Amino acid sequence: MSDETGTGVPAGPQPEPLRFFGTTWVRHDHGYAARRIAAAVGSLAAAAVACLVLRFAYEGLRIAETGGFVTLLMVVMFTICSALAFRHTWDSYTRRPDPDRQASLRGLLAVGFIGSLLAYFFRSLIEAPGEKLHREEYETARKQHEKRTTRRTGNPSKKRRRA
Repeated sequence: MSDETGTGVPAGPQPEPLRFFGTTWVRHDHGYAARRIAAAVGSLAAAAVACLVLRFAYEGLRIAETGGFVTLLMVVMFTICSALAFRHTWDSYTRRPDPDRQASLRGLLAVGFIGSLLAYFFRSLIEAPGEKLHREEYETARKQHEKRTTRRTGNPSKKRRRA
């Protein structure tokens, strides 16, 4: 990579920063491994705290004696929403989500936040969440940039014509 801009930044497309990782995912430098460990531990701890909060909500329903049906509805709702949020979050690490669909699922993802936290945890064990998608996009952009900027050798006007 050459520095054609004079600013210390290589010419061509730049990598998109990831939340909590910046651009360390490109070369796995500057504390990348420590950030992955911290992201995994943090998301798992947040999921555990969220489960504790839901446990308090469950106890509140039990103390209020709302009945078994309401309690069952709450448990089923959080279970289904968490499963759907997990799947949606997991898929968003390998392909860009549709913005309209994302907006329509905002409520479901808010209710199923534990699923999203668990997806973040499991993805952190493999890579920085979203790294694969960003790496593919970055490498494609770099290849396209290299194709556009490669120079031909020789002057095309002096090329011999075939008879």
